[in-house]
Amino acid sequence: MPDQAPRGETPTRSPRASLRTSVVWEVLKEAIDRRAEATGSPVLDILDTGGGSGSFAVPLGRLGHRVTVVDPSPNALFALERRAAEAGVADRVRGVQGDVHGLFEVVEPGKYDAVLCHGVLEYVDDPAEGVRNAVDALRPGGALSLLAAGLGGAVVARALAGHFAEAHRALGDPAGRWGEGDPVPRRFTAEQLTELARSAGAEPGAVHGVRVFADLVPGALVDTQPGALDSLLALEAAAAELPAFHSVATQLHVLARKPG
Repeated sequence: MPDQAPRGETPTRSPRASLRTSVVWEVLKEAIDRRAEATGSPVLDILDTGGGSGSFAVPLGRLGHRVTVVDPSPNALFALERRAAEAGVADRVRGVQGDVHGLFEVVEPGKYDAVLCHGVLEYVDDPAEGVRNAVDALRPGGALSLLAAGLGGAVVARALAGHFAEAHRALGDPAGRWGEGDPVPRRFTAEQLTELARSAGAEPGAVHGVRVFADLVPGALVDTQPGALDSLLALEAAAAELPAFHSVATQLHVLARKPG
C-alpha cells in the first residue's frame, strides 16, 4: 500500500499489494475514522509496532494522523524515513528502533488512539506479552489491529503443493509449523488470536480472513485476464467476513477495542 489517495478513497497500490492489504486497510481505516469521530479530533496518535518501511504508516500519515513506527531493523527504519519524505509526511511519521517486548522503553503507555501489531506475533518469544503491551499503549476506547499468520492457510498451501506430510505435521503442531525449514515460527487460529486480545484486556470485535484465495490463484491468471484482479479483490472482501473461510486464510485479522 505505497500510496494513499485523498481521504475517503482507496489507496493506490500495486496489484500484488492490493491482494495482500486491501481487506485489512478497509477495516482499519473504518475503525480509525470511527475513533476520530468519537474523540472529535481529525488527527489521531497511532502506533505501528513492527511497522517496517511504513506500508500502513505512510498512508495513515497522508490521512493526517501522527504515526510512530517501532521496528527493530535499522534498514527498515531508514526505508521508512525515505518513504515518508517522498510522500510528504515526514513531519507526521517517525520511526523508533525497538520491539513490542521492550515497547515502553521507547514509547509511553496509554498515549495512542490506535495500535497496529501486524506480522509481529508470529516471531516474538511471547505473543501474549506482546499483545498486552499493545493494549497498554492504547488510550481508553482505542483500537487494536492484530494481523498474524493463519494455521489453516499454511496447511492448505502445503497440501495443494503436494507436500502432504508437511501439511499433516502443521495441522498437529502446537505452533502450526510444517517442518524445520518453515520460515514462520508460529501460526494462529482465529480463536487463538481473539483470545490473545481478550486476555490482554481488549474487547475483540470483527475477525477477517486475509488472502483466502489470493495465494492459491495462479499469478499469471490475475496478471493477464481482464478484470481478474478486481473480481478477485471483490471475492476476497466478501469471503473475509465469513467465519467459514477464516480457517483457510493465509492471515487472520482481529480488530479489538480497549474498554473505556
